[in-house]
Amino acid sequence: MAERPILPFLAACLGIGCFSLMDALMKQLVLTIGVYDAMLWRSLAALAMLLPLYLILRRRQRPTRAAMRLHLRRSLVLLPMALSFFWALGRLPLAEAIALSFIAPVIALYLAALLLGETIGRSAIIASALGLLGVAVIVGGRLSGDYNADALLGAGAVLFSACLFAYNLILARRQAQIAGPMEIAFVMGALIAGYYALAAPWLASVPDAPAWPAILGAAALSSVSLLLLSWAYARAEAQVLIPVEYTAFLWASLFGWLFFAEAPGWPVLAGAVLIVTGSLIAARAKPKLVQTVEIDAV
Repeated sequence: MAERPILPFLAACLGIGCFSLMDALMKQLVLTIGVYDAMLWRSLAALAMLLPLYLILRRRQRPTRAAMRLHLRRSLVLLPMALSFFWALGRLPLAEAIALSFIAPVIALYLAALLLGETIGRSAIIASALGLLGVAVIVGGRLSGDYNADALLGAGAVLFSACLFAYNLILARRQAQIAGPMEIAFVMGALIAGYYALAAPWLASVPDAPAWPAILGAAALSSVSLLLLSWAYARAEAQVLIPVEYTAFLWASLFGWLFFAEAPGWPVLAGAVLIVTGSLIAARAKPKLVQTVEIDAV
């Protein structure tokens, strides 16, 4: 671990920025070609980009049976998690969706108590109270403003995705103990691409040429972010880098404004502050739960 982790910190910031830009491209794709085609073609493109790296950097042995069971379980969680989140991006401003998703580490504290037998302490209670208050502020802003029911469904989809993501954090913690980042990223990427491909004969359509730069860009950004964050977390402690995760809201606000003319209102800003504060308290309580939040996202 670096004594002065400025380079890992900057790499993590850039990695989160790449993920946020990928979210913006995915929002554009969801609006133009639909969530299924966006996820299918991005997954296949990302898998093709990761294959050479996996062949070069993988360990000699194949994934163990125990690792494959975890890969399968976590991929089945990531599939509806990603679909619901990106479906919601087509119905919500980018910054608002990201802000609501930040409640996942708070939920993970309670899942850790339920599934791992960890104790729910005072910090967890404070974190959950702040997180829930932040969600209430954001959703309350929607109910009091000029928003349609479709947007409220989008908010519900993000919260559903956040619940799955919280369980994903528990699985990621177990997974990281028996498999390396490249194995996790490639094997689960292959599994998820395979799941999408199963429905291709009935649902898939080949996107028109204007959509391909966004598809390839989203795939490349996810791969670059994976490498940047993997490098950063290998060289700095999680507690140093965890706050970087929440710069995603700033990136999302910027890209939402540049690409979609979305300006977050005061309820979103206030709710984001409350949720991020609660999440930081949760991270300090159990930092290992959020150590791989972005590293092996697919």
